[in-house]
Amino acid sequence: MNFSLGVDYGSNSVRALVVRCSDGRELGACVVGYPSGKEGILLDGKDHHLARQHPGDYLTALEKCVRGALAEAAKTKGFRADRIIGIGVDTTGSSPIPVDAANRALGTVAKWRKNLNAQCWLWKDHTSWREAARITELAAKHRPQFIAKCGNTYSSEWFWSKIWHCLKTDRAVFDAAYSWVELSDWIPSVLAGVTDPREVRRGICAAGHKALYCDEWGGLPDKKFLSMLDPKLAGLRDRLYAKAHDATASAGALCKAWAGRLRLRAGIPIAIGEMDVHYGAIGSGIAEGTLVKVIGTSTCDCAVVPATKNVADIPGICGIVKGAILPGFYGIEAGQSAVGDIFKWWIETVCAGDAALYGRLEKEAAAKAPGASGLLALDWNNGNRTILVDPMLTGLLVGTTLHTTRAEIYRALIEATAFGARAIIERIEEYGVPVKRVVCAGGIAEKSPMLMQIYADVTGRTMQVAGSSQACALGSAVSAAVLAGEFRDFPSAQKAMTSVKPVQYKPRPAARKTYNRLYRLYMGLHDAFGGVNRASDLSRTMKELLEIQQSVTK
Repeated sequence: MNFSLGVDYGSNSVRALVVRCSDGRELGACVVGYPSGKEGILLDGKDHHLARQHPGDYLTALEKCVRGALAEAAKTKGFRADRIIGIGVDTTGSSPIPVDAANRALGTVAKWRKNLNAQCWLWKDHTSWREAARITELAAKHRPQFIAKCGNTYSSEWFWSKIWHCLKTDRAVFDAAYSWVELSDWIPSVLAGVTDPREVRRGICAAGHKALYCDEWGGLPDKKFLSMLDPKLAGLRDRLYAKAHDATASAGALCKAWAGRLRLRAGIPIAIGEMDVHYGAIGSGIAEGTLVKVIGTSTCDCAVVPATKNVADIPGICGIVKGAILPGFYGIEAGQSAVGDIFKWWIETVCAGDAALYGRLEKEAAAKAPGASGLLALDWNNGNRTILVDPMLTGLLVGTTLHTTRAEIYRALIEATAFGARAIIERIEEYGVPVKRVVCAGGIAEKSPMLMQIYADVTGRTMQVAGSSQACALGSAVSAAVLAGEFRDFPSAQKAMTSVKPVQYKPRPAARKTYNRLYRLYMGLHDAFGGVNRASDLSRTMKELLEIQQSVTK
């Protein structure tokens, strides 16, 4: 029996998963939270856009979670750690890290330990919104092809805007950084013992979706364009990378030092790093016609189209990248900047509740009929990632009365995320990408039947749930198994190692009818507050919500 190891870096913790290659059976798992900051995130009370992480946490947590997963796997008869044939790593993204000439993260060096700008710039850091807007403006004028593949708008969540913001606000950190490495590339490079940033094998997922990389224009943006931003960025280009790779490539082999720390065999291959949701899509069985929604603090929607086909540029999405997600396919990514984070904000911050309150509000909200609360919300509490790509948007709740309850608002927030999900599906289908089925992954998809049913009713699609509760780590393990030669290709590995749960959530006609009315109102708010339709008349919105409420509560 051979086994593979998947390591999944999330926003608050890292998990390791030991998987049997022959059938995807999960033998051992362990989750370790990051010790620094608030639930692992370094914040600044003066700027709610800031979100950083200490890179040292990634390494200490890695060692603990891998050892924990191996210890659990050792309880299974026939398991041997020396039969682990490969490692796969996925992380959040875009989460770039400033590194020195020895590939050490600056945040791990004593001089920079307390400097927030020297840490990893976590995916949901939006401090560079001004820089992102300027990149969009200059690219639209001088290099429209750069942003055409990422929905015509560059995001503050992404690579270049964050680095430029660091240059503008903390020149000392920028000058101390020999290079910048995405977290998804840095962890594999550390495991491989790479001590030169120029030797780090970069993954096409982060490069193409976040750093404007494309082989068609020679890789990263050209120096002339980068000089329009700042000559220092043009100078940095030579210290980054010339080539990015899909998952057929290896990030290296496990070095002796980390083999000893993790108690694994030195020399086993390390799969190329991908973003968590991309390997999560593989772990959920993604194929052409299947949309995978990884639902967590935020969501990411992934689809693939064979590279032999033409894919139109799609306004407002996060990217169309050849080789991203699955080799031999165009990877298409979209998403919502906050989903689980919105529910967490409502229950834990506003309602000052705990896990028990989640359960109570879930039960109360599930008893409500669609439209019965008279409420409508926008899901922009952390900005809008798709399809507006605007971090300067905020949440909205319409229709509250003196009788509105906490559970009703909770349900309205869930419905808002479902409406946002529908907008994404309709946008990519509008441009020719087929969506025949939807597979959802993540703890929320498993734990909230109410949410899954609402998503089915709102989108008009049958919702399935990934067979593994650790789909991202499983996808990483699948990639490692393919790279190690256990399977000839990804489809055969997915067939053997991935599954969906037997439960399905099918759209209900009556609920669908009500949600179609609510969705029309949602899109009215969406286009008005999102700046799509500046002449919107919203004077009927509240009255129509009351009319819907009355029609379903007779």
